[in-house]
Amino acid sequence: MLFSCVIDGIRNRYIDMSHQAVDSRFFPTSVGLRSQALKLKFVTLETKGHFLKPDFPIKQVMKIFESRFNTELPDPIFHQDYIGETLSIIYSPFYVDKKIYDAILNHPINEDLPEDFDVSQLAGGVPDWKIEFLSTLCPDCGWNLEGERNSLVLVCKNCESLWRPDKKGLNKLNFAQIPMKGDDIVYFPFWRIKADISCIQLDTYADLIKVANLPKVVQEGWDQIDFHFWIMAFKVRPQKFLRIATNMNLSQPQEEIVPELPKKNIPVTLSLPEAVSSLKLILANFIRPKKAVFPLLKDIAITPKSCLLVYVPFKEKHHEFVHPSYPISISKNHLALAGNL
Repeated sequence: MLFSCVIDGIRNRYIDMSHQAVDSRFFPTSVGLRSQALKLKFVTLETKGHFLKPDFPIKQVMKIFESRFNTELPDPIFHQDYIGETLSIIYSPFYVDKKIYDAILNHPINEDLPEDFDVSQLAGGVPDWKIEFLSTLCPDCGWNLEGERNSLVLVCKNCESLWRPDKKGLNKLNFAQIPMKGDDIVYFPFWRIKADISCIQLDTYADLIKVANLPKVVQEGWDQIDFHFWIMAFKVRPQKFLRIATNMNLSQPQEEIVPELPKKNIPVTLSLPEAVSSLKLILANFIRPKKAVFPLLKDIAITPKSCLLVYVPFKEKHHEFVHPSYPISISKNHLALAGNL
């Protein structure tokens, strides 16, 4: 999801694109819709072929994407964020017979090659990597960990613990739930983040009332309630992401939380680093007045201090999930499109 803060508000769009990772004029710039339409397989040591080594920096590719999208936006662009991105290297098959042929369509993709063209001279070779597996046994009790196919957090139902995998292994995750009774309750995960914010005063709920220009009179004690960012730990479409996150931040849940795992919950599909990268974007969406604040976004620094994964209860309706106290509804269709259901 690409979000852009411009003079008339925040623009959003969903991106699923590819760009050549080998800087060569002989191969296509993009694989087009193939990464979405064709079945993909992991590359292993046994996979046959000459695999060209990527030499085009991903940062440069992102700049190409930005320049393409930014031509549609009004100047100036005060801030941009990519949220929930997944980066993959995809190898598309070709073969050489005087010309370079698309091995899927069996069709030449260019004119005759130079006589000195030798594909073996291009950097690459046989795959020199392998898929590594991580044991999904609970480090605390040895029980089997469970998780949905797309879940970023694994659950131990024996000792009720949560674990977040990374390159070094499994990291234990602090979590809690806001309890609610009812047979129709489904719990949605949110990252609750406490952070330091430069340039503006936003430490308490009383500060939020002023910064967001909410139609409320600051009450006694509100200056003692800490402000937290609340960011979804699940994926939705861009426009829904912004609306749900903003409403959640303006609501600032104050109910009692307990360190228990709810029985029926939505899996965690948006990582903590992705949530952290969205903090300035969410701040920009609820802060007022926008025209005065947007030019300051480049100078605002947000430094996370602590985080807690909180499961928030929603009532399940026929087509959506609705929170009984906050102005938040989540469409089942949007969850399915984002791969949560």
